Amino acid sequence: MKLTLGFSPCPNDTFIFDALVNKKIHTGDFELAVILEDVQTLNKWAKESRLDISKISYGVLPLLLNEYILLNSGGALGTGVGPLLIATSPIEDFENNLDNLKVVIPGENTTAHMLFTMAFPNVTNKHFVVFNEVEDLVLKGEADAGVIIHENRFTYAERGLVKWLDMGEFWEKETGVPIPLGGIVAKRSLPLGVLEEVNSLIKKSIEYAFEHYPFVADYVKEHSQEMSEDVMRKHIDLYVNKYSLDLGENGKSAVRKLLSVYKVEEDKSVFLH
Repeated sequence: MKLTLGFSPCPNDTFIFDALVNKKIHTGDFELAVILEDVQTLNKWAKESRLDISKISYGVLPLLLNEYILLNSGGALGTGVGPLLIATSPIEDFENNLDNLKVVIPGENTTAHMLFTMAFPNVTNKHFVVFNEVEDLVLKGEADAGVIIHENRFTYAERGLVKWLDMGEFWEKETGVPIPLGGIVAKRSLPLGVLEEVNSLIKKSIEYAFEHYPFVADYVKEHSQEMSEDVMRKHIDLYVNKYSLDLGENGKSAVRKLLSVYKVEEDKSVFLH
């Protein structure tokens, strides 16, 4: 059976899917057409129902529930993993003018945008860019502050940037549950047996990767945008965890909390199981 699969080139995603897409595990009758794109592009495509299976930001999940169901494996959810709000000078320099900030954010339908809006509801001068453009725009003075995700969490200080807020910690204090960052969705139109098998294969792919860790596969390195192996491992350690293997009840509670922030009522099953 042919299926389209989309995920990002970031080390956490390539780590998760390496064994599956490179047939290091038995993949049965599935033939996967793999597309690697940044998550905001994947979010846009998911709204257009373009791919059978896709990584998405949880921030876009409320817009997808008619067409897609959330798989239990393959996502990024946890504690201490949220986006950071950064700038070139301390937040105290802007204390009397926070509502007038110009802020760059990695995509509109993203968890990062949702969290920023929760923390700074009165800021409206927001500009949506690709995640790897945020730091440069702030350093050039084209924005007062920016929301960073992915590997930028590990390198922003080296570039002279300072942290204003860890938005994952903000979420955890506000809600008491882990922060859902990104999940794997599959089309509801696929047979239940196919959905279950795909979910199982993703879990097996992660288990394979963990069994060989801290070895970093060539597939991860190939798409890592010249990161050092140390940064790749930090990235993997931060975003791939027990919730990636299976959401479990605690993970599902966190997703339900996120949906409640968007005032989404569960009129149909969000989860595969």
